Amino acid sequence: MSESGASLAWQPSQEVRDRSRLLAAMKSWGYGDDTAAVNEVLQRAAQDPEWFWRAALEDLGVEFSAPFTQVRDDSAGKEHPRWFVDGRINVATLTALRHADGPLADKEAIVYEGDSGLRRSLTYAQLAAEVERFAANLSALGVKKGDRVVQFMPVTPEATVSFLALAYIGAVAVPTFSGYAPDALATRLQDSGAVALITADGTTRRGGVVNLKKTADEALADAPTVKNVIVVRHLGTDVPMQEGRDVYYDELPADPAPVELVEVDANDPYIIVYTSGTTGRPKGIVHSHGGFLTKTAVDFGYGFDVSEKDVVGWISDLGWLVGPMMATGPLQFGATSVMIEGLPTHPEDNRLWRVIERNGITVQGIAPTGARALRTAGGEVPEMPSLLSFVSTGEAWDESTWWWLFETVGRGTRPIINFTGGTEVGGGILIGYPFLAAPAASFTGVLPGVDAAVFDESGEPVVGSIGELVIRNTFPGQTHSFWGDDARYLDTYWSRWAGTWVHGDLASVDENGVWVLHGRSDDTLKLSGRRVGPAEIEAALMRDERIADVAVIGVPDPARGQRAVAFAVLREEVDPADLQATATANAGKGFAPTVYAVASLPKTKNGKVMRRIIRARFLGQETGDTSALDPSTPIEDIPVLDA
Repeated sequence: MSESGASLAWQPSQEVRDRSRLLAAMKSWGYGDDTAAVNEVLQRAAQDPEWFWRAALEDLGVEFSAPFTQVRDDSAGKEHPRWFVDGRINVATLTALRHADGPLADKEAIVYEGDSGLRRSLTYAQLAAEVERFAANLSALGVKKGDRVVQFMPVTPEATVSFLALAYIGAVAVPTFSGYAPDALATRLQDSGAVALITADGTTRRGGVVNLKKTADEALADAPTVKNVIVVRHLGTDVPMQEGRDVYYDELPADPAPVELVEVDANDPYIIVYTSGTTGRPKGIVHSHGGFLTKTAVDFGYGFDVSEKDVVGWISDLGWLVGPMMATGPLQFGATSVMIEGLPTHPEDNRLWRVIERNGITVQGIAPTGARALRTAGGEVPEMPSLLSFVSTGEAWDESTWWWLFETVGRGTRPIINFTGGTEVGGGILIGYPFLAAPAASFTGVLPGVDAAVFDESGEPVVGSIGELVIRNTFPGQTHSFWGDDARYLDTYWSRWAGTWVHGDLASVDENGVWVLHGRSDDTLKLSGRRVGPAEIEAALMRDERIADVAVIGVPDPARGQRAVAFAVLREEVDPADLQATATANAGKGFAPTVYAVASLPKTKNGKVMRRIIRARFLGQETGDTSALDPSTPIEDIPVLDA
């Protein structure tokens, strides 16, 4: 971790250092607050989990209803640790219930900001009452501990209520992206074996109405395990309701017979968050009550310095990990979560800045994509006196946009806390600590408890070279496995080097401990901060029977970081505009690629699509080794961008 040098863009003030919860904890543990002490604590946290996690949980106020006897049990193998053995806990207790009485009862807990201008909120007392009411109604519908319930809805207060109510009764929430097409939603309903679906009549996106119930109904046709559908009247539009299955949220009993909170084992599933891989079938990432509570407490507490004085804002969706994080992390500390739906630049060019002003946001999450959009829109940047820091995640920065956010928006006094990890680890691996000096767009260390490194091709740690980002230990918050597919979990993360988690990112770290990410190390796309497998988009496009074959790649995009491009082999002549419109409808707007019609797709002799070669050809780059190419599928069939 560098303390000086001409390349440093951020120099923390004493006020920023005084705000640090990690430095305060270190002092209570008998450490100093200089860089050497920080390094020592991070190393000890990774090497001595029995000490660190006990100390951190006590400091951060993560309380168990029944104490744990052991921090970590590796008896089932390093890849399958059990955390906080014998401990019992429930996410709902530490988020919705613990602040329902006392000084925070009347403080706003959850705020929803819609792109239509609608603002709704619940205080902590109201949140607790609504969670208990909805938990009782879910129980009355037959939902019980261990049942999976899919959420397909905007981030309204009902989304957080239902999310925490499911935790209250020990059921497993399956939050999904509200922009999914029917096929993608149906796949998640099927894979999770969901017994119920919570959705809404619709929502708005760029001012237009999105009929969520229509999408849900189409998906439900292929999801026979779902017995109950609960519909939130968000827009108040008329939607078809199937008798005996569908019920409006507001028509559930207002005063149902109460049910007791289920004190679950710390390792019991809390959520399944689906993320896409290169095979097309989504991966169900399993997080537990104890693991996810602990990880969000560490990330929001020690990473972002969130306390009960803060208001945390983020453009979020339940289907991105940020949604569950926002419904868990800030609420543990009595902070306010402002969940923002839509775009930072709609309906106003500077919408995000106005949301910060209106809500008194102190910590604002932002993706580089969003910053680029705001910069391009050119709206007025107000003072925003409440704002203390940004948290950046989703993709890599371009330095020009980073400097614009830092200097023009942040006035050079607000840190941009760079944060990267993933759904699979329940939050962050690397972070740019606000109390440390740092170069632009960089990371200055690991999150506490994480032992990360960069490995070369032989599996040896390297400094100053680009290699694979790996994790050499385990920590609470890492997925316990993939839902129903442990073999795939082991193959995905643990198969390359023994006892080492390979995350799938290319990274480098220098001699000063400054980290940089260099993109994905596989074919997975990252679209506006969301990881998407090419095969999943391809499967959606193939619903158009006029397409005989298709391949999807990700290419750089100056506004969004990356965008999807599809190459389709057609069965017949198709109007290009109609082809594009159908592709957008089938894949969903958030994942829709630009479609090019081609005569063939470059493939190997055994029929595998060569996406690497397709991408290189399209971008006008060297295609490299083509010895495996089937000569009947020439690369010349792929167009060259801007040629």
